[in-house]
Amino acid sequence: MSMMSPTVPDFSGLDCLSTGALVLGADGRIVYVNPAAETLLGVSGALLAGDHAERVFERSPELLVAIRTARSELETVIEYELDVAVGGHPPIRLGCSISPLDAPAHAVLIEMRAVDPHLRIARLEQARLQQEANRELLRNLAHEIKNPLGGIRGAAQLLEHELPRESLREYTQVIIKESDRLQSLMERLLTPHRMPRFGAVNIHEVLERVRSLILAETPSVALQRDYDISLPEIRADAEQLIQATLNIARNAVQAMHGNGHGHGNGHGHGNGHGHGQGEIIFKTRVARQITLESRRYRLGLRVEIIDNGPGVPEDIRDQIFYPLVSGREGGSGLGLAVAQTLVAQNHGTIDCESRPGHTVFAIFLPLPT
Repeated sequence: MSMMSPTVPDFSGLDCLSTGALVLGADGRIVYVNPAAETLLGVSGALLAGDHAERVFERSPELLVAIRTARSELETVIEYELDVAVGGHPPIRLGCSISPLDAPAHAVLIEMRAVDPHLRIARLEQARLQQEANRELLRNLAHEIKNPLGGIRGAAQLLEHELPRESLREYTQVIIKESDRLQSLMERLLTPHRMPRFGAVNIHEVLERVRSLILAETPSVALQRDYDISLPEIRADAEQLIQATLNIARNAVQAMHGNGHGHGNGHGHGNGHGHGQGEIIFKTRVARQITLESRRYRLGLRVEIIDNGPGVPEDIRDQIFYPLVSGREGGSGLGLAVAQTLVAQNHGTIDCESRPGHTVFAIFLPLPT
C-alpha cells in the first residue's frame, strides 16, 4: 500500500515487488509500505503511515542499528538474517537491505524478504557434501589416469628418437606437450589439502598481497580498494586466504581480458570494454547475523571481489564452485573449487551474485567475539 503526500515522490512502482519494501523519510517516519511488506510484517501499511521507525521497530534493535548505519555512512547495509518484530506480533527472521535514496533527500529504502534458516543451512550442507564427493571422485579418477598418461608420454619420447624426418617430430611434440598439460592438471587434482595453520590475520594485509600479485601479472587492470579499516584481526591461515582470494581475483582478470565466455570456475569472460579497462574492487565490511558451518555468528567479516565483466553464464551459476566447471575455453575449472575449499577450512563460505557488468564474489569469515 502506498501512502503519498504532494511533496513525496511516487513509490507505487514498488507495489509489484515480491520482496517487502518500506521507505523512511528524512525524519525517520514511514512514508511508504508495499503489499509484500504488509504481508511479511502482518500489519496494514495504513497503520504504519507516518509512524517513526524507532517506535515501529523498537523491538528490532539490530534493524535500527542497520538503518542508522546506512544513514550515517550513506551506503547500503545488508543484513542476511535478523529478527524483526512489529507491534505485538512475534519476531520473524528476515533478510534486509537498507539503502539511502537520492530523492527525497536523506530517505531510506528498506527491502526485506523472509528467511528460512533451516532451509538455508540444509542447502549449504548439501552443497558442501556434494562438493566433497565430487573432489573425492576426481582424486580417484586422477590416480587412475596418471599411470597410462606417463606411458603415453614415454612412448612418444621413444618414438621421437626413432623418426627419420624432423618434420614428423612436431606430432610427437604435440603428444608430449598435451601429456604434460594433463599431468599438471592431475597433480592439481591430487594435491593434498593441508590442515590450516591458524594465527592472527589482518585481512587487509592479505588483500594487499593479492593486489600486488595481480598488478604484477596484469598491470593494465584497475584494482580499487574500499576497506573498512576498523575491522579487527581474525584467526585464520593467512596463506590459505591469500591463495583463495588470488584464485578469485585471477578469475575476474581472466574474465575481463578473456574471450568473452563469461565467469566460470577459472572463468575468462570478456567485459566488452576492451583490454585495460576492466576494473576490480576489493571491499571489506562487517557482516551481521551470519550462519557459517551451521553455526550462528553475531558478527562476521565480508570480503567482496567485484568486477565489471559480463557476469557468470546463467547455465553454470549453480555449479561454478564444482571442480572442472568453467566458463572459459581452456579453463581448468579448479580455481573457484580450490578457493571454496580453502575458505571452508577457515570456517568460512563464498557466495556469488552476478549480472552483466557486475559480479561479486563474497567471502564470509567469522569475527572473534
